[in-house]
Amino acid sequence: MAEVFCVGELLIDFVAENQGSNLSEAVEFTKKAGGAPANVACAIAKLGGKSSFIGCVGNDPFGHFLLNVLKDENVDVSLAQRSKTFTTLAFVSLAEDGERDFVFSRGADRELKYDPSIKKKFDHNILHLGAATAMLGGPLEEAYNHYLFDALTKDSFISFDPNYRADLWKDNQVAFVKKCMPFVQKSHLCKFSLEEAQLISEKKDMHEACDALHDMGANIVTITLGGDGTLLSTTQQKQTVPSIAVTPVDTTGAGDAFIGCLLYQISELANFESVFSDFDLLLKMVRTANKAGAITTTKYGAIAALPHKSQLID
Repeated sequence: MAEVFCVGELLIDFVAENQGSNLSEAVEFTKKAGGAPANVACAIAKLGGKSSFIGCVGNDPFGHFLLNVLKDENVDVSLAQRSKTFTTLAFVSLAEDGERDFVFSRGADRELKYDPSIKKKFDHNILHLGAATAMLGGPLEEAYNHYLFDALTKDSFISFDPNYRADLWKDNQVAFVKKCMPFVQKSHLCKFSLEEAQLISEKKDMHEACDALHDMGANIVTITLGGDGTLLSTTQQKQTVPSIAVTPVDTTGAGDAFIGCLLYQISELANFESVFSDFDLLLKMVRTANKAGAITTTKYGAIAALPHKSQLID
């Protein structure tokens, strides 16, 4: 089984309780572990896979809490770093349909320093790059770019999720798209929301968006569509894979559960090349990953809601 290395942010989600989608009216918050790459690492470990988290937290109680949560989920945190800067925080509100609104208070995640000794660990393994905060400058962005090219030299399977957050980019979407380009070009698998696919491809139609993303270099493209399932696209074929019917209460982490489950299944393959040649195999994997994402929306909190392998068996 291949190991999956997840690079990016690990942070505290303060989730507003007992209110709608307006953070200004929130009074009570519950502390949860969050950060898309960390969620992906936990999703893989919960399914029985091998995952390692590469990121930075503060040397403070919140940072200690976060690393302990990952350890409890059997994620390897030996490559995580600690900083004197305070742990990154996100304040999250949930609407009645489970959709989220974010406000970030950024801190230690940006302080991740590139470690050249990690390169050898990528050899014939999987690198997952979650980009929510990774392209906002600082040592993290430099490390993020280094790890992409390290993985390319080690025959790694590379996965990219742009994790676009409007609050972080404000009116600077052009810069976001430009910074995503090398990762779309070099990654074997790209996971997008519909908004992200349209933004990066500059195409409204999702089939045209897939074609444009393939033209940029992406081998396999998935566009998650919530309750409508996932559009799976390769350079040769496209198909929308339905999801399962659930009553969502919190969509936090659903996309991370999806890509984590997909990467877990890829990590079990004897040869990564089979995902490029066997569309039926990919369809089966995406169907299972859809189920993982859907189950995650039925509970509050991303990591706590991630499914175990037994929940995905028909």
